[in-house]
This record gives sequence, C-alpha cells and structure tokens, in this order.
Amino acid sequence: MKRWLAAIPVALLVLFAGLALSQLLSPKKGEFERVSRAAPDRQFAALDGGDIAFAPPPGDETIIVNLFASWCAPCEAEHPQLMALSERFPGRVYGVLYKDTAENGAEFLQRMGNPFTRVAEDPDGQGGLDFGLTGVPETFVISSDGEILLHVAGPLGPDNVKEVSGALDAPRN
Repeated sequence: MKRWLAAIPVALLVLFAGLALSQLLSPKKGEFERVSRAAPDRQFAALDGGDIAFAPPPGDETIIVNLFASWCAPCEAEHPQLMALSERFPGRVYGVLYKDTAENGAEFLQRMGNPFTRVAEDPDGQGGLDFGLTGVPETFVISSDGEILLHVAGPLGPDNVKEVSGALDAPRN
C-alpha cells in the first residue's frame, strides 16, 4: 500500500509535465497573429531613399507588405508568387528587407526581379517585431486605414495567394 502512495507524486509530476509540454507545443493565436489590428506606426528608411510608413499605407488602397531577406531560401521560393501579385495589383506590393544589408537586398531583387513598389529597410529587425514577425517570409495585407486584414506566416503559395488577392479585391466599408 505504501508503494502505491509513493507513486502518486511521480504520477502527478509526469501529468503536469505533459500538460505544460502540450501548452508549449500547441499553436495559439497570439496578439501579433491576430488580424484586425493596427499596422505598426513607424517610419522605415527606404532602399531608394527617404522614408516609408505602412500605417496608414501609402496611397488610398489596401496594400501587401512582404517581409523578406536575401539569405532566406523560402523567400526565393515564394518570389514568383510576389511577382504575380505585383502584376495583378500594380503599385500595391511593398517589401521590408529584414535583418539584411541594402547591398544584399538590391542584389537579390536584381537577380530575382523586383515586385515591390518600394522596399523598406529593417536592419535591426525591430520593424519586423512591431509587425509581429515570427520568421521570414511573412506577408501582411493592410487596409487603407492602416488595419492589418490578413497575416500570412511563411511563404506564399497558390492557396494563400488566393486569400491575399481576395483581401485586396474586397470592398472596404
């Protein structure tokens, strides 16, 4: 009987460890994954000179903001999708060069093609953190009033490009 009582603390420890591990590994929408929140209110230096902000976005239209880096293999993989979006929505696709140099970013865009209307620089990664970036590439659709309508974590593919296009085509009230 006493051996059984001695096993109770061990069983409880295993149970609580299992619960803690399941909480750590289960995906949950956090503050930065939510849509319908404001885009970061900050100025970025632009590759072409000057500054750029996305809250509110440039112009009076819903835009795409893609965070990418020259050292990012998934960024290369999604690049044809960005080129197609740029053709479909001219002047509405923007880039943020995340934790990279302007020289490497310019070489990447020259080699791959440049789908972006303008490219912001984020050399220290703080702008990406303000967006809620979990890792490049990530794409945000921002309404004309500066609200994040859609957040795509990871590379763009055919399915989420349809979702991005739908968000850009949807009428805003």
